[in-house]
Amino acid sequence: MAEKEINITYETLFDLLRREKNRAELQKLSETFFEDANSYIKEKHAILKDQQMKIGMSATAEKEKTAKQIENINSMLKGLFERRQQKIVEIAIIKSKTSSDITDYSALLNEEREMFDELVELLYRFKKKVLLRLVTEPGFMEPKQEKKEPELTEPKKLETAEETEPEIKEAAEEQEKTKLIRFIHSVPKFVGRHLEVYGPFEEDDTANLSEEIADILIKKGRAEEIKK
Repeated sequence: MAEKEINITYETLFDLLRREKNRAELQKLSETFFEDANSYIKEKHAILKDQQMKIGMSATAEKEKTAKQIENINSMLKGLFERRQQKIVEIAIIKSKTSSDITDYSALLNEEREMFDELVELLYRFKKKVLLRLVTEPGFMEPKQEKKEPELTEPKKLETAEETEPEIKEAAEEQEKTKLIRFIHSVPKFVGRHLEVYGPFEEDDTANLSEEIADILIKKGRAEEIKK
């Protein structure tokens, strides 16, 4: 059985890291990137192990060179992983706020998409648990004092999830009035009033943004509203 071809080199890895750092959008990688990276590191360690069996000054120089390469490879992979992770977190935050599907997720690797989906779900659950209750249940975080119920008093009926859900949904809709817009010109990444991250957007991209932000972009001639 033929050995699997390794599609990563020291130079290509350096170039991938450079592009990921210098560009705002998540860069596309091979679907088998993590598998290829693992094979590449494994090959380098095999070379080092073989060199360690040799003796002589030239062998020592080769061992030091390979060991340094492995150290640099690990550093580049760490930098690439962390830079992509930061971008994915930013995309997840935007997704959890707007529920917009305008972002192209094709650059996410399978492992990254799994993390992204779990992160969006976590952010949404926290938002529902805290923010929506803040606007629908004033004082819900205050310590509750125990009350002694009078004897033979009929227990109060508890509201069901079906009864409370419309109130939460109504509050969420009130908090998230949006406008669907189309970008006439490209717009770089920017931060909203509440430190939320938007963009970058290219010409002809569409987005469902808050009315406040959408109106600013329309007023500046950067976008136009798409009437639903």
